[in-house]
Amino acid sequence: MSTPSENPRPEERAGTIRRQRGETGMDHGTGIVFDAQPSWNVRVNEDRAGVALDLDAVLMLRVREGDQASFGLLLQRHRGPLFHFLCRMVQNQAVAEELAQEVFLRVFRSRSSYQPTAKFTTWLFRIATHLALNSLRDGKKERLQDSLDEETSDGTSRQLADRGRTIEQEMLYQARLREVREAIDGLPANQRAAVLMHKYEEMEYAQIARVLRCSESAVKSLLFRAYESLRSALAHMSRRQEA
Repeated sequence: MSTPSENPRPEERAGTIRRQRGETGMDHGTGIVFDAQPSWNVRVNEDRAGVALDLDAVLMLRVREGDQASFGLLLQRHRGPLFHFLCRMVQNQAVAEELAQEVFLRVFRSRSSYQPTAKFTTWLFRIATHLALNSLRDGKKERLQDSLDEETSDGTSRQLADRGRTIEQEMLYQARLREVREAIDGLPANQRAAVLMHKYEEMEYAQIARVLRCSESAVKSLLFRAYESLRSALAHMSRRQEA
């Protein structure tokens, strides 16, 4: 990391003044966005115990030291994937939006005690999974009529249409995609969480185990049962392709 000059640029001074005054902006979707520029004056040891920290951990350590702009960068990096995960967990966009905001609020409130003992995404998804499971257990889930296949409120979508497909092929693809999503949505909550983290977030067994607070063997068992259920539920798709 380069050493900052003794005479900061005007925009850096302005950002520092805004942070000292506590001026922040509010953003639709999470309720938190910071308009100051990242403070590179916060010195962070990026190599602890011989293990280089990833960018998320470095940003969170800066947040712990009072750099609110770094929290805004964390929001930009993880808001979309987290919202998609929560949408698939609770199957309700409005509830997912509220839960996503609560996740980031909890992260921000816990900034002073943050220690980079695990990946930031492990911590983030552990909070998200805990809130989602609590929401489902409490019976607060209310299904909306709008489909999760449509674009989300922030304009993001996991699947993009292949411009090389014909209209008929695209319609068939979307129909199959819907069936897969419905099958995943029908899984028990813990199995659904494991599949979403494994298949869509590409997490390793060890990271999923830390999120769910269980052993790696328990994660493998969850995934085995989940994928067996999905194979059974979607067997007709294979038969249809063979016909």
